[in-house]
Amino acid sequence: MARNPLPVLNRARLALRRWRRTRPFWAAVWTALGGFVILYLPLAPVGRLLHVGIGGISGMAAGAILLALAGLILVLPGQRYTAGIIAVIVGVASFPLSNLGGFFVGMFLAVLGGSMAIGWMPEKPARRTWFRRSRTAAA
Repeated sequence: MARNPLPVLNRARLALRRWRRTRPFWAAVWTALGGFVILYLPLAPVGRLLHVGIGGISGMAAGAILLALAGLILVLPGQRYTAGIIAVIVGVASFPLSNLGGFFVGMFLAVLGGSMAIGWMPEKPARRTWFRRSRTAAA
């Protein structure tokens, strides 16, 4: 008799949802996508990259920095302000440094992700009402 895998999948989905809601998940996703677009466009063999020059290398550096910041936003939500500000600065700096910031798409996604990381707030804990009840009951 085969067991139904749906309860296991449902529990995993709910655990992922709980984990996702405790950190700026979508800010990290948008920042990583922006970094990927900026990193992918100048990606070429090393010989060709040397012909492209500083634009290709700085584009790869900006994309790698944005990917690292996305990981930082996801793993350490307490550092979201610093990582978000740096993501916005690197995203805007990628405009003159590499292929118009991934042809505007990478720059837009990096600025969006950095802004979302700055604006994200952790969920407030539920208010404890038992203290008020016991206090009013004693009075």
